[in-house]
Amino acid sequence: MKVSFDLDEVLFVNPDGFETEPELRFPFNRMFPERLRKGTVYLIKELQKRGFEVWVYTSSFRTDVYIKALFRHYNIHFDDIVNGYRHKTEVQGDRAITLPQKMPSHYRISLHIDDEDAIIQNGKKYGFRVMRVCEPDDEWAEKILAEAERIRNLEEAQQGGR
Repeated sequence: MKVSFDLDEVLFVNPDGFETEPELRFPFNRMFPERLRKGTVYLIKELQKRGFEVWVYTSSFRTDVYIKALFRHYNIHFDDIVNGYRHKTEVQGDRAITLPQKMPSHYRISLHIDDEDAIIQNGKKYGFRVMRVCEPDDEWAEKILAEAERIRNLEEAQQGGR
């Protein structure tokens, strides 16, 4: 099962309003100014330990090389990355109708974690599962783990019934 994360305001947060992972050492803290929400390292590693594929799905145009390099400093490896460029090419393509900025179902992602209300509404409209995470919350990682397990159990039950 695949779980994807948005970056801005989900994994990358403002340290003025959120507890964060330790800042990278110089000069990497200049190359990668983003700060990770506290618990990100634990959450990603725990999801992977439990057998989930973990993806980044962001509408930002940061390159996959940049994202991989940043997270490598935290010893995190993502199974795949969808950025704004890839989404535009693979999802939107040449369609005349404008699709939402994220379509996790296109990549068979079972659960997407995001902060934007528009993505939550698009999940309902286009039939993909999305969990909203935006406010500081000491239990955010545990809530995501519980939801990922709930959805995995639901999907396994649906497959068993076919």
